[in-house]
Amino acid sequence: GAPSCSGSRSLPFEFERGRSESSGDEDDDDEDDEEEEVEEEEMEGDTGARFGTDDGELDSDDDRERMINLTELTPYILCSICKGYFIDATTITECLHTFCKSCIVRHFYYSNRCPKCNIVVHQTQPLYNIRLDRQLQDIVYKLVVNLEEREKKQMHDFYKERGLEVPKPAVPQPVPPSRGRPRKVLGSVFRIPPELDISILLEFIGANEGTGNFKPLEKKFVRVSGEATIGHVEKFLRRKMDLDPACQVDIICGDHLLEHYQTLREIRQVIGESAVQDGLLVLHYGLVVSPL
Repeated sequence: GAPSCSGSRSLPFEFERGRSESSGDEDDDDEDDEEEEVEEEEMEGDTGARFGTDDGELDSDDDRERMINLTELTPYILCSICKGYFIDATTITECLHTFCKSCIVRHFYYSNRCPKCNIVVHQTQPLYNIRLDRQLQDIVYKLVVNLEEREKKQMHDFYKERGLEVPKPAVPQPVPPSRGRPRKVLGSVFRIPPELDISILLEFIGANEGTGNFKPLEKKFVRVSGEATIGHVEKFLRRKMDLDPACQVDIICGDHLLEHYQTLREIRQVIGESAVQDGLLVLHYGLVVSPL
């Protein structure tokens, strides 16, 4: 009987303990809820401080935008040749330097090197390695107010004053989706006529005293027909260098002093590969005073 009595007395005790513990837990939960409510109120009140505003609102996009002065961008949209804003922005594919189209085309008439980094763009036809940069040109027109309108007006006035038809702007054509076999990629817009089959490199070897003043040859890479003679090359040199008629021009290929009647194709065939450098027929020319 004792065990049963002790067991019967122990049940109320355990029940009371459970009630007291559960009531204590409920009180703790109430206190936790009150603490959470206080923390939420503090957080709500501190929203503005956490996000850097007094009224609790997030910064708008307008507040985060920064105005930039055009002078900060001008070094990136100026042509280094004419010192003006890009017009028909054109990029050299070899070094990715950009210039106005008219400026770089005029420069390549005299040289085959980039005006900015001096890299050889192409041995004979540097115009092969330039491409229009339409995206950059659109950016320039958006940055510089009224630049596009002024350029169009100047071009219109230029053609009208000379009685020429004003060229219409090129409208990009939509590219249809490709079906079947891939289309051939279009080549460069600059094509070499087939009759100009010889490229020559004119190297100056000096002038004797008394030859007078003469202009140095600005364009030493020339592409001509193989039927052209040494006489044609001499006339070209005299005209470009403003040579005095009394000045004699000696043209040499390798160790051979060339005659006026020899054609460039004949010279290349006779002298062979020793006269060719990187696909160019190398001709050396010197100036001497003709004997009286």
